[in-house]
Amino acid sequence: MKQINLLIVTGMSGAGKSVVLNSLEDVGYHCIDNFPPKLLPKLTELIMGTSEHSVNLAVVIDLRSLDFESIDEMLYFLQDSHYVNVNVLYLDASNETLVKRYKETRRTHPLSRDTNLLDGIEKERELLKPIGEISNLKIDTSNLAAKDLKQQIISNYSTQDSDYFTVTFMSFGFKHGTPIDTDIMFDVRFLPNPFYIEDLRPQTGLDDGVYEYVMGFEETNTFLVKLVDLLEFLIPKYKAEGKSQIVIGIGCTGGQHRSVAISQYLATSFEKTYKTNSSHRDIHRAHKK
Repeated sequence: MKQINLLIVTGMSGAGKSVVLNSLEDVGYHCIDNFPPKLLPKLTELIMGTSEHSVNLAVVIDLRSLDFESIDEMLYFLQDSHYVNVNVLYLDASNETLVKRYKETRRTHPLSRDTNLLDGIEKERELLKPIGEISNLKIDTSNLAAKDLKQQIISNYSTQDSDYFTVTFMSFGFKHGTPIDTDIMFDVRFLPNPFYIEDLRPQTGLDDGVYEYVMGFEETNTFLVKLVDLLEFLIPKYKAEGKSQIVIGIGCTGGQHRSVAISQYLATSFEKTYKTNSSHRDIHRAHKK
């Protein structure tokens, strides 16, 4: 039976709600920031009426909503519903930590415009006390780095079939400019170039002829053994840093032959360990005879 898994994210300003929301999106949640609590019943009804499958929904309700009187009533209504599973996550941090974070970001606390920062934090803590008492899970982020908080969220809320970490191998041609969205970049222009084989020139690295040509050289095989070994070391390090994806650029001259073939090989090599895909930025610029 389809249902809505509703996670209400709340807590102190500066405690990490933005990190939590981004992390939940990475594991497949539909996320809404600063949502009025009294509209939640209508929202859940709309989702149930339009979605064919169960939905993971995260909603941030905090000081900006200014409607805490309706939260208890709203929660009781949702909990009585047979199709909504409600949980409340409350994020907290020490006053000292929150003051430090606000000083570092130079942001203004929403309740400190007419008073000092610490008084604003303490006033917010008192206002949020009722919803904190009904939360299912409290996380104190005082001593948590963003990546550690993200890992906690993934551990607590990712579903078994949610593979949030993706490795993308992007081929490109240096003559068309380097991509701006890669994390690592490798140059394979030292490999033999199928462009100079007349029959292979109009083809791409997706075609068997070009692929077999590129892979048929000892230097290609030696390079791939070393590159796979390096990536087997590097990729887990990027994942441990809390990244949801890593984009690995593979460049040749035009982005049609060597880089495409190598990207395809790498995507296949790592698909048993990670969720992988290949992207070929310049393949549509292929030379036509």
